[in-house]
Amino acid sequence: MTLNELRIGESAVIRTVGGDGALRCRLLDMGLTPRAGVTLQKVAPMGDPIEIHVRGYELTLRVDDAKKIEVEKIQKG
Repeated sequence: MTLNELRIGESAVIRTVGGDGALRCRLLDMGLTPRAGVTLQKVAPMGDPIEIHVRGYELTLRVDDAKKIEVEKIQKG
């Protein structure tokens, strides 16, 4: 699944970061690296952008960028 498929309050671990060239570097520089934990915090009223919690801070991403990040949902139990 990709980052944009999470529901508000769900957590996941990043598996891969896609994108080409500068976009991929920008995502990695923002802390979106493999094995980092993320939680979806908010979704804008029109669905774009989304706000996530990663590495102790809040980050707002466009949905098109979030679609390039593969995650594995953390099962609560």
